[in-house]
Amino acid sequence: MSEKEAVDHVEGEEHDANYQPPPQKTIEEIMAADAEDESLRKYKEALLGEAQSEKIIFDDSDPRKVIVKKLSLLVADRDPMELDLSGDISKLKKNVFVIKEGIQYKIRIDFVVQREIVHGLKYVQKTYRMGVPVDKLTQMVGSYPPKKEIQSYTTPFEEAPSGMMARGTYSVSSLFTDDDKNEHLKWEWSFEIKKDWQ
Repeated sequence: MSEKEAVDHVEGEEHDANYQPPPQKTIEEIMAADAEDESLRKYKEALLGEAQSEKIIFDDSDPRKVIVKKLSLLVADRDPMELDLSGDISKLKKNVFVIKEGIQYKIRIDFVVQREIVHGLKYVQKTYRMGVPVDKLTQMVGSYPPKKEIQSYTTPFEEAPSGMMARGTYSVSSLFTDDDKNEHLKWEWSFEIKKDWQ
């Protein structure tokens, strides 16, 4: 995608103005609804797992429903490049990923859901070059029940830009949000596109 196409893509992003997120309900409210429908009750039990019978809390000292732990850049035949999102995220911009031009990559986000179900998780990534927006990626991640283990979402393949004009440093603003516009985590990071990995 050329820089002009990318800017047009950002500016012309479609929004579904008619979409209304479902009302927030607690796990208890979800389990109580339609209690007489046996098949629906079994489906909800399978979906919610342990969360239907006990309050799932991963980190008692953290009041958030979603705790974002890590972002990984996945490229075939290479070790994942990882950003630890559980510490001081203000330092992340200094750690620049080097990406070979034209490669196919995916982004994986590891996170924990605790306390209540989270509806319509979304990953939004805005990419800038010299302060100018060149791309915006919005991925619907889905709705997740609380679990004691880390859950993850992996984006479909994306292709890094290529060519001499595409090489250089890019800054990225990432946001993990949901249908209710809760900002679970917002962070900035950088990558540099080079002719090769070095």
